[in-house]
Amino acid sequence: MKGIIRILFLVVALTTFCGTISAQTGKQRQRLTREQLAEVQAKHIAKEMAMDDETSQRFIDTFCQFQRDIWALGPRPKQPHDQMTDEETGQALKARLDHSQKILDLRQKYYGIYSEFLTQKQIRRVYELERQMMGRLSKHGKSKRPKR
Repeated sequence: MKGIIRILFLVVALTTFCGTISAQTGKQRQRLTREQLAEVQAKHIAKEMAMDDETSQRFIDTFCQFQRDIWALGPRPKQPHDQMTDEETGQALKARLDHSQKILDLRQKYYGIYSEFLTQKQIRRVYELERQMMGRLSKHGKSKRPKR
């Protein structure tokens, strides 16, 4: 009788343990790489604007290359803070301005490329949709961060 109770207890424990593990793995979602995210964004914009297949593919390729160029610039320089000396603050501000200028230069370059296959109204709409998506992503990311 003790042997049956032990086996029954073991079966119940294993069933409970396996159920917990499968529930945890089911909840985990694989995160997209930033390249995959850029492609999803580009496809969403192309679909939202009802682009034809050729224009859509050209836009997706161009948009993804633009994102890669932005990422190649590296992260935005840190914001100056009160503990910095005047010289350090000046260097930090110049670094942020230089970074902003590089981004502006890229945006102008890709504006020229977009102008080759999109109308001006379409380009404006691309920028609007991109800004909306970035706003949603930043709100989504903030809601997942732990509160301090």
